[in-house]
Amino acid sequence: MVHPLAPLSEASAIPRVRRLSDRHIAVGERWIFSAGFNVRSDLADTGRVDVELADIARLADAGARVAVVSHQGSYRDGTARHLDFVACHLTALLGRAVRYVPGTVSDAAVRAARALRPGEVALFGNVRLHAGEEANDPRFAARLAMLGDRVAVGGFSKAHRRNASNVGVLRLLPGFAAASLLAEAERLRPWSGRDSGRYSVAVLGGTKPEKTEIGLVHLASTYDLVIPGGAVLNALLAARGHRIGASVLGGGGRRCVATAAEVMARTDRCEIHVPRRVVVAPAGAPYSPRRVVDLDDGVPPGHAVVDFLLSPWARDRLRRLAADGGRALVAGPPGMPTPAGTDSWRALGRYFSAPRVRTLLLGGDTVAELPYEGPASTGGGAALYQLAHGTVPVLDELARSAAHMSDMPA
Repeated sequence: MVHPLAPLSEASAIPRVRRLSDRHIAVGERWIFSAGFNVRSDLADTGRVDVELADIARLADAGARVAVVSHQGSYRDGTARHLDFVACHLTALLGRAVRYVPGTVSDAAVRAARALRPGEVALFGNVRLHAGEEANDPRFAARLAMLGDRVAVGGFSKAHRRNASNVGVLRLLPGFAAASLLAEAERLRPWSGRDSGRYSVAVLGGTKPEKTEIGLVHLASTYDLVIPGGAVLNALLAARGHRIGASVLGGGGRRCVATAAEVMARTDRCEIHVPRRVVVAPAGAPYSPRRVVDLDDGVPPGHAVVDFLLSPWARDRLRRLAADGGRALVAGPPGMPTPAGTDSWRALGRYFSAPRVRTLLLGGDTVAELPYEGPASTGGGAALYQLAHGTVPVLDELARSAAHMSDMPA
């Protein structure tokens, strides 16, 4: 059977992939649904789960046998946990029992997947409880592939990761893009590339290295103004020779400092806001009393930068954004939160909420920490990767699967 391919946007470099929505589902088919249920156990935000419900329900309602796999946390830093609480959430929202199988790829898990009856759904153990997931170990991918005959890939938040459950398994089984994956990719299109007709502002914060190594590198050449915060700002300050005390540089460390220096040295970069004054607090105690210091005086020993004050020239640019209209992208909180919020976000938010400004927030931490009601993407790192490259590894692998692997009946 030939299945339609999905051109997401003529203006983008997103590859053509097979869509799950176009696939006829036959009773008894064995499907793996690769999701991105990287949510907290208190289920404070279930957006990354809820976006997959319609596709999982469609598979089950058509009589497919559905083995759901997902990640949460990381094997590398020991934060991965079991996902039984997600199975309970799925049971409640799908209106059908969703069994939890903790073994992931054990012999018992394979038997459980093969024993599923038409219309049954089971959630298997967190793939990141295994080192082979993040290493994209072919042996681990082969064990995952034993859970089904075809793969539906959702979870845009992990689409930039070349992991076994969303890239490796597609080397072994035919793959289809879930609606959530395509919707997230398409949502980013208005914020991609240059836009000569609109003023563009990007805020990069948080502590993850991709905010510097992907976000800063790319957006400095496609946006008009970049406002760094968090570890991105600290890397820039260090690159310019400022004493930053115990300020956090994030997972990238000195590598991000070197990247920041390279960006600042470019002649084709946009305006990058480097504040004259920053807000500091004792290291490891962001809720402690804060004070403003001049960067020329340096950050005091034992203190860390937790926020910044906008320079007058940057406020002028933001007033232009609000008055004339444009687009704004926020990838990571610009400052460390307190019960009262952060000065930087209070200053920025008023401009980004202007009627003529089209604003998008990227990533779960950004959405959770910033008081903003508006469009958001569940994928932080994945969204930055797509903005930089026009595609993500999962879409590339799905396109390869569509071109080279037939969808023959099992």
